[in-house]
This record gives sequence, C-alpha cells and structure tokens, in this order.
Amino acid sequence: MCRKAKEASRVLAELPTDTKNRALLKMAESLEKNADTLIKANKEDVEVTRKKGAKEAFLDRLILNQKRILNMARCLEEVADLPDPVGEIVKTWTRPNGLIIGQLRVPLGVVAVIYESRPDVTSDASGICLKSGNAVVLRGGSEAFNSNVAIGKVLSEAATESGVPEGAIQVVSTTDRGAAVELMGMRGYVDALIPRGGADLIRAVIENAKVPVIETGIGNCHIYVERDADLECAVKIIMNAKCQRPSVCNAAEKLLVHSDIASQFLPKAIEALRSHGVEVRGCEETLKIVPDVVPATEEDWYTEYLDLVIGVKVVDGLDEAIDHINKYGTQHSDSILTSDFSKALAFIKRVDSAAVYWNASTRFTDGNQYGLGAEIGISTQKLHARGPMSVQHLTTIKYFVLGQGHIRE
Repeated sequence: MCRKAKEASRVLAELPTDTKNRALLKMAESLEKNADTLIKANKEDVEVTRKKGAKEAFLDRLILNQKRILNMARCLEEVADLPDPVGEIVKTWTRPNGLIIGQLRVPLGVVAVIYESRPDVTSDASGICLKSGNAVVLRGGSEAFNSNVAIGKVLSEAATESGVPEGAIQVVSTTDRGAAVELMGMRGYVDALIPRGGADLIRAVIENAKVPVIETGIGNCHIYVERDADLECAVKIIMNAKCQRPSVCNAAEKLLVHSDIASQFLPKAIEALRSHGVEVRGCEETLKIVPDVVPATEEDWYTEYLDLVIGVKVVDGLDEAIDHINKYGTQHSDSILTSDFSKALAFIKRVDSAAVYWNASTRFTDGNQYGLGAEIGISTQKLHARGPMSVQHLTTIKYFVLGQGHIRE
C-alpha cells in the first residue's frame, strides 16, 4: 500500500488544479449517491459498538446519517473551492552576487492518518490530502471499520475516474493492530503521520513511530470567567462549549471562575449544566458554594473527558487562571470571558495554546469555522503547523536558486 502511495504521490505532485477539483466534486457527488450504502455499513459498526457498552458520547462520534454524509460532501466541495497551495512561489530575493533565491510550495508526499471512531475523518483527510497533492493511507479504528472501508472505496473510485492515480487514497482493510504499528514504521514511504484520537492513541503513535509525527487533538480546553464578565452571556458560552457536542476535542472540559463572583455565578452555571445532564466535579471552594458537586481530584484537572462531565475550579484571578491552564491544559483551545481588554490581551499573549479566545466558545476551533475548509486535524504542537490544519499545512517549502554560470569563490 505504501509503495503504491509513493508512486501515486509523484503523479499527484504535478496534477493540475482543475483535475484535483474535478475529482473532489466527483467524490462529493459519490458520497451523496451512495449514502444508503454508507449508512448500512455504519449501522453494523454502531450495533457492535453499542453491544460492547459504549457511552452515547462515543457513539455520537461514530454514527453516520444523511445529514452528516451531506456535510462530508459539502466539506469536499469547500476544499475544491480553496486556492491550490502547490506551486505557489512564497518568496524570492536577489543576493548581491546576482543569484535569485526562491521558495516554492510543494506537497509532503505520502501522509498516513491513524484515527479513532469518526468515519468523517476518512472523507476530510482524503479531500485535504488530494487538494494538497499528497497521497494518503488511512488506518481507522476497529469500531468504524466497515464505515471507513465503505467510504474509502467510494472516494477512491470517484477520484480514479476523474484522473487521479490509483493508490492516491487507500484505507487499511484490517483491524489487526500490527498493521498500525507497521504503518508507523514505514520510513522511506510515509513522509508524515497524523494521529487523531484520544490520549492513549496519540501516546502510542509518538512512542512507536519511526516516521515524522504531527501531534493533534487532545483537548483539555478551559473557559475562564473573570469578575467583570457578562455573567448571562457567560452561561450561554459555557453551555455551548460543553454541551453542544461534548465528544469532540474543542469542547470545554474545565471551567475556571474568579473568586469574587464565584458565589454569585457558580449556582446558576452549575444548574444550567446539570439541566443538560452534565456531571460537575469541583474544587474545595466550589464545594463550599455548591456542596453536592463531585469532589475533583488532581487527575481531573489533567483529564479530557469527551463526555458530559466538567471540572470547576475557583481561582483568585487572571494570573492563577493562566498558570492553571498552562500547567494542566493540552495547548489546544482556551477562552477568557471578560469586559476588560487589557485582561483579554494578557490572556491571549500568555496562554500557550494553539487557539485562544476572548468572549467566545472554544467550539470554534475548526478549519471550516476559520475559513480554511475541512481540516485533517488540530495540531497542538509547534512544528511545523499549529491549530486547524488544512491544505496549506500539508505542504512544505523547496528552495530554488537561479544563476547565470555562478560558481562559489
């Protein structure tokens, strides 16, 4: 599979933009045409996973329906509308000796993606890799095996019919964990490996991979409510960030509240959260205000729940809030709710995360919401990309040097 991908990547690197866009639109059309087949395959996965006792939040990431398939198709169409990054001349300059130096944007080559539970990743990753001139090898989790294979078949066939080389989009058709480990070791074939999933998956990839890894996704995201925040607005933002879709990495997992407003604000906020089925785990100060919350442990502050659970801590002010986030957070997405510009600016500058918000929900950390189109993941590292990764982030720079018989003295 990796040899085929490598061969395909050489063709993809020179594929005209029109051909790639035509393939993306054909892929979107094929998803819609084959929706019933995809939903049937997905139901097999959901039934097996439900019998194993999976939580509803986990099942939410797994389930496909007409609306989600339509959204997958729309994402591919949006990727087709994005500028083609391949071949872009980023910068040129002339040296004193007359040499012209330039930077040219080129594909990475072969991208491998190892991911869990969300079959829409199969579609998004395929589209982004194709537009950026990369071949992709996809290895999804066993819980979504039938869904991923079905989606991959539909996308690959549509792309090939549109002039894309065979091997450009491949799904590993086995649930054997050994295949994932083997994929992590494909030096010379895989140019970048992107894990998408929980902490255990990402840790396993980092520890076992022999190819470059772009770390993504663990989202222990915080919302900090300052004493001068609009408290009515704050409740709405917290509810959206925690409850709209608790199973995703940009959902809020922790709520920090300034001590000056804690006794006034926490009863209202916790009541609202509980009305949506959220279990609240609080610090000692939180328990003094709302005694029936679950006592939080040290481990809670580090935990990404991906469920209807939230940790609540009362802090003395901005400095403690920032220190807490930088210690326990995962450098994903964190938000401050305040009416004070100077506090917001300090938070934005000092919180070491890929996305930092002022008076907004963390749920906006998303390629589509940022106008980047579909994303292949949200990078929480600093090399070479950070935040939502779309087509331009799956390219690298090649230098070109133009001379007229130059030799180095």
